[in-house]
Amino acid sequence: MDNNQKIRVRFAPSPTGFLHVGGFRTALYDYLFAKKNQGDILLRIEDTDKKRYVEGSVEKIIEALNWAGIEYDEGPKFKEDTNGNANVTESKSFPGIFEVGDYGPYIQSERLGIYKKYVMELVEKGHAYYCFCEPKRLEEARKQQMAEKKPAKYDRYCLLNLKPEEINQKLKENCSYTIRMKIPEGETLEAEDIVRGKVKFKTDLVDDQVLLKSDGFPTYHLANVVDDHFMGITHVIRGEEWLSSLPKHLLLYKYFGWEPPKFAHLPLLLNTDKSKLSKRQGDVAVEDYVKKGYLKEALINFVALLGWNPGGGETQEIFSVSQLIKKFELEKVHKAGAVFDLKKLDWINSQYIKKMSGEELYEKVLPFFEQKDFYIEAEEARKSKEYIIKILEIEKERMEKLSDAGEGNRFFFQDFEPQKEMLRWKEMTDEELKKSLEKSQAVLENISEGDWQKNKIEEKLIQAAGDKKGGLLWPLRVALTGAEKSPSPFEVAWALGKMETLKRIKKAMDVT
Repeated sequence: MDNNQKIRVRFAPSPTGFLHVGGFRTALYDYLFAKKNQGDILLRIEDTDKKRYVEGSVEKIIEALNWAGIEYDEGPKFKEDTNGNANVTESKSFPGIFEVGDYGPYIQSERLGIYKKYVMELVEKGHAYYCFCEPKRLEEARKQQMAEKKPAKYDRYCLLNLKPEEINQKLKENCSYTIRMKIPEGETLEAEDIVRGKVKFKTDLVDDQVLLKSDGFPTYHLANVVDDHFMGITHVIRGEEWLSSLPKHLLLYKYFGWEPPKFAHLPLLLNTDKSKLSKRQGDVAVEDYVKKGYLKEALINFVALLGWNPGGGETQEIFSVSQLIKKFELEKVHKAGAVFDLKKLDWINSQYIKKMSGEELYEKVLPFFEQKDFYIEAEEARKSKEYIIKILEIEKERMEKLSDAGEGNRFFFQDFEPQKEMLRWKEMTDEELKKSLEKSQAVLENISEGDWQKNKIEEKLIQAAGDKKGGLLWPLRVALTGAEKSPSPFEVAWALGKMETLKRIKKAMDVT
């Protein structure tokens, strides 16, 4: 490949549901690599497997990439995202989707004529052949191979037994067929993988892959190679699970006489028990993490570190997107599987939350509050922006996800009946409890509205408590929150405001 050639990468998901975090990592690495090298990234929808297509998947994929800020240069977009682009065409397959770029269509189901042309070229050159075998025969042959402990491969029945005139007759009779790739025997294929170094494959272990299915649609292998070539893709970044497909793709490039792109196969994503990350063991879709209240900056930061780090002994763990672009190198991607540690994601998310202003956090958290019963049922005064921001200023030091907001501190929104025994500090008598609350009441009454700030409240209460802090602060905190665990009484009083604070103290005094 010409070193001066502009780098072009593609993210090519299948529309089979929501965007998997593994796919999201591939898209992110494509994006970081392209931007680091002033290249282009395109989105291509690989929808040739109609049985697995899920309605709305294309839109969900685009939405997820938009949410993350992964701006691709070419491919299917929503109409509002196509402004300023000269070459825009509406998709024939997906209403409301518009394709941007000079190498389209970017939806494979709209490129069937191209695939048919090139698979026929392979047939003419003797690199592919017609197969008329029915599924039943294929299954029986596979069972026999397994019984004989032979590799489960197509036995080339049609290639070895059908004469050209028989093939032509079957085609005239419109018999159902597939077209298979003819894999050479006794060869070793080699390639230099950016992540794994030199990889080798023995062709005797590679099956005669179906290239064109009986429904006229290409398989992944044919469509992938043809599209990567004609879309000018210079680097193919994809998951390790596609490494076994590499020999088939290398042969196709050879058969067509095309120069292959460079390949980088990313490590698998693993659960903490080292099993492959899958839906059966937890959330795997980007949308799942959005719904749970993870910030896009945190998810990008976390996913970027799933199999990559800048190396050089660097211990930095929090990266902005611009920092990731600057530092990212495919050569520093690891070979070993990457563990998807949810605790690490929670920690990274919490770091971003801590850095947010109350105003920023309010805008992010409000949609989550609006789904919570305790917020919906609260008085209007307890839904005010000013009040919520105060609560968030207190909570953000302990929050891991946006959805955590308010969950452990419902007393900010709900009234409660104080429990006398919970108010009591250790072996405190009823009289001591009552005097403690009276002291808190007197201290707080003497703080003016203008001085009602956390530091002032804390200063006055600590001064009044002397060396008996627990005896003053425990009853006060329980009076204000009704809970054994909560933020400090200084923070809670500040957020509640003077009037509500004194009201709650009075209510607690009534039960002593």
